[in-house]
Amino acid sequence: MSTKTAISPSAYELVSGLEIHVQLNTQSKIFSSDSAAFGAKPNAHISPVSLALPGALPKMNKEVVGKAIRMGLALHCTINQTNYFDRKNYFYADLPKGYQITQDNKPVCQNGYIDLVLSDGSTKRIGINRIHMEEDAGKSLHDQDDNYSFVDLNRAGVPLIEIVTEPDIRSAEEASVLLTELRKLVRHLNVGDGNMEEGSFRCDANISIRENGTTDFGTRCEVKNLNSIRNVRRAMEFEFNRQQEIISGGGTIIQSTLTFDADQGTTAPMRTKEMANDYRYFPDPDLPPLYISDEWLAALKAEMPALPNEITAKLRADFGLSNAEAVLFTEDTALLDYLNAGLNLVRSPKSLINWLTGPIRALLNEQHLTISGFEVKPAQLAAVINLVEDKKITQQIALQQLIPAIQKAPGSDAADLAGQLNLLIVENNNELSDFVDQVIEKFKPQVQAYKSGKKGVLGLFVGEVMKLARGKADPQKINELLLEKLK
Repeated sequence: MSTKTAISPSAYELVSGLEIHVQLNTQSKIFSSDSAAFGAKPNAHISPVSLALPGALPKMNKEVVGKAIRMGLALHCTINQTNYFDRKNYFYADLPKGYQITQDNKPVCQNGYIDLVLSDGSTKRIGINRIHMEEDAGKSLHDQDDNYSFVDLNRAGVPLIEIVTEPDIRSAEEASVLLTELRKLVRHLNVGDGNMEEGSFRCDANISIRENGTTDFGTRCEVKNLNSIRNVRRAMEFEFNRQQEIISGGGTIIQSTLTFDADQGTTAPMRTKEMANDYRYFPDPDLPPLYISDEWLAALKAEMPALPNEITAKLRADFGLSNAEAVLFTEDTALLDYLNAGLNLVRSPKSLINWLTGPIRALLNEQHLTISGFEVKPAQLAAVINLVEDKKITQQIALQQLIPAIQKAPGSDAADLAGQLNLLIVENNNELSDFVDQVIEKFKPQVQAYKSGKKGVLGLFVGEVMKLARGKADPQKINELLLEKLK
């Protein structure tokens, strides 16, 4: 069988729907007060409820419900104000109950959608079938010992929402954009951290193919636990080609659960796919029906922030940003908060945007910082930008000396610090004129070249004057003096 991974034009089309598991960033688990924090020693965050000991009863974490509803509102879902929990029965060594508490027939959110913008500028609407709440299982570790598998139950009972799309996806690109947008929403709404490397945002992909022009669905295979957007694309591309080759060769697709080998870029069967009745769903007798009051739902709606696509549109309209620039702020809520805190403090809002997307972004990357860890607060950066705009200090000096000085002295006044460090632009025109004269005298051959028409050497003169002024001069003023003296 071929292992090529590029989807090529053919008589078949891809049909896919995704099941995205989002670990919520609550402090405690969904049905107990055990910590839900990541990274603790094995089996440190457990209790009788997590271990499903006899007599231990679950109690619903209200914050889980609120976060699920927020996600549902963002995805234009209908919110079911009466919903139920069910038991999904199956055996895994890391599932201490022998069942998972989830929602089957009556999930908290249903019938939503999300609109995607693809690389060619076209839009695609993907339906959201449902969002339901459930608990996570533990984790089996198979690489700790040659003879035994170890089980860590810290993750057992950690709250999840599962976002189930309709089978509306027709390309690996659509799947990739969908996951990118959903992860952006998860972070923007503070529902979870969206960290695929830690498993707090993971995806199962249901993939089938059918002949172009037909509407019947083919037999689907489910690729489990894809832990990166790139691997979702690769698995989808490989599986499309695999199924196409089987059907083109006269074979049939067997409905099954697959695993993806990231090293080889291939899928392999894990087991024949279970059907819903294999799980023997039934209502959980320990959890009463969950009622969401009109008042609480109205409050959650009122607290919803502007969504990323709305913010992007507003930034583009208000400040003339490109889509790429606007996306930087919609993908990082802390950066957006920083921008909003500084907008009314600068004379030119576009200057603040340019600094944040340009030199400050480069500085943060160089120092391995996020904007949240940046010692220079919005008011201080606004003051620095105003000094530059007022030609009190050059941008180069501000970035190379004043900003680092503020980082070392958090809370300091930018203007006072610039004065103390003697960083302000030289206002003495006589001194500046003398520097210009020195440069003209030192570079006589270049002066003659300039007068012969080689205007490019003017930059050399400006740079040399700036050196004499130790960077504390207005380049425009230097330029004006040079032009006057070179006539």
